[in-house]
Amino acid sequence: MRRPTHREIAAQDRHMLDRQAQFRLAADAVTAALAGVPEVEAVALIGSVARPLWREVPRFQPFRYWDIPIWHECKDVDLAVWLDRLDRLQTLNRARSLALHQLFKEKQIGVAHHQVEIFILQGEVNAYCGRLCSFSQCPKGKRECLVPGCGRDPFLQQHAGFRFWPDALAPDRIMPLYDRRRGILRRAAETPVEGREDQITTA
Repeated sequence: MRRPTHREIAAQDRHMLDRQAQFRLAADAVTAALAGVPEVEAVALIGSVARPLWREVPRFQPFRYWDIPIWHECKDVDLAVWLDRLDRLQTLNRARSLALHQLFKEKQIGVAHHQVEIFILQGEVNAYCGRLCSFSQCPKGKRECLVPGCGRDPFLQQHAGFRFWPDALAPDRIMPLYDRRRGILRRAAETPVEGREDQITTA
């Protein structure tokens, strides 16, 4: 297997950084849409999209074979969303889909609705309730719907064996984007992406 050239390594690095920047634009688009839903108290970006990327040997070849580290691959957008009620989750589902459709229409940035994971939390203790389901109906009759507790609140999805770790909300791992009392707090896309000079902007 041929070793990647310096140019190929640099191209992969740019791709990973570009994808993080695009995901941050998607986070902003969905947050703006969720801000219009009355029961949304706050929204924060969490996970790898919220943090500076780190170098690691990826899962794909030939970089794995040659043990060549590149920037971490962001696979989806993780949003923590605090709600004061759980009986209108389908409204959040529609808001997410419409925001991503508009993002593609305006900027040709394609992020599927299931790539924006919404973790539902409640209260000051950050009680994890489940994830916003990406299916168009609840229940959908899929294998995922058979997990105990899934759909007890319509469109609130549960995952077998999943635990929401409290450190996911640690100050150095979270990017607050919206608060009901103060409005939009910041735009994720305006946060510099470490490792690149030509930042993706909303212009």
